Amino acid sequence: MKLLRRLAGVVTPFLLLALMPNISSAQARVDDNVVFGMYSGLGLLMDVHYPEEPNGYGIVFIYGSGFHTSTDWDALPLKESGYDHNPLRALVNGGYTVFVINHRAAPRFRYPANIEDAQRAVRFVRSHADEFGIDPDRIGAYGGSSGGFLSNMLGLMDGDGDYRDSGASETAAKVQAVVSLYSPTDLRLPFPTQGATLGSYLGAPSLGLNSNPDAKRLYDEASPAYYVSNDDPPLLLIHGDADPVVPYEQSTHLYELLNREGVTTRLITIPGGGHGSSILQGDTPYAFHDATVEWFDRYLRGNR
Repeated sequence: MKLLRRLAGVVTPFLLLALMPNISSAQARVDDNVVFGMYSGLGLLMDVHYPEEPNGYGIVFIYGSGFHTSTDWDALPLKESGYDHNPLRALVNGGYTVFVINHRAAPRFRYPANIEDAQRAVRFVRSHADEFGIDPDRIGAYGGSSGGFLSNMLGLMDGDGDYRDSGASETAAKVQAVVSLYSPTDLRLPFPTQGATLGSYLGAPSLGLNSNPDAKRLYDEASPAYYVSNDDPPLLLIHGDADPVVPYEQSTHLYELLNREGVTTRLITIPGGGHGSSILQGDTPYAFHDATVEWFDRYLRGNR
């Protein structure tokens, strides 16, 4: 028995050492299903992608969903729903720690649930910046379609502390650089799916806004363009000019508003590009993954 005790005293420390993460190798990994908040007792989840050579900066990454998601039990999580993972890989390869998030969506959850969740994600990341090894004052946002809409909101809204967010109520949710692909920017402007999609998301029809003050106020407050001001962060817009889902004019409109306020912005137009996976089927495909990394390198990291 004494021998067993002696062996236990020797083996246990070795077991503990084996179970401890190797810091040098742990950097190149993905931590799945990190809980960044709770809603009605249910967890809000994100996947954290760590690069091999971290540069000390983080990006909140939001896939598009058309503001909606399936209510089936086996529905694919939004954080795993992207058709093109190349932008994510490009950011991780560029040294960024990337936080790919889930959020509530219609038809079960309407505006502003998805915005609250995206802001909660930023607050969580910022509050735990030391643990993630990133700068809490320099966080970016990237998204496409409705994910781009949310990324725009993270950059354009003030994002002050929210008393309803008990997990990080004093932490700001505004990000310091944005890249947004083919995203809705002004819900008051017409586009093909406005009636059904936005009516479901906002809980109010888009017709007759001028004669319905409550509905107009709702569409105002749910539009990224409504929040443009001269203290907004640098914002890169990427859009195909043949997009059949979200008109190209949605991006040109926001681009003009940002320019008018003196905000650093750029619009990359993909000639013949469509929506989502069809954006690179245009006449002259653009390597916008490189443009994304370059934008964050310049305006988030400050490598000008």
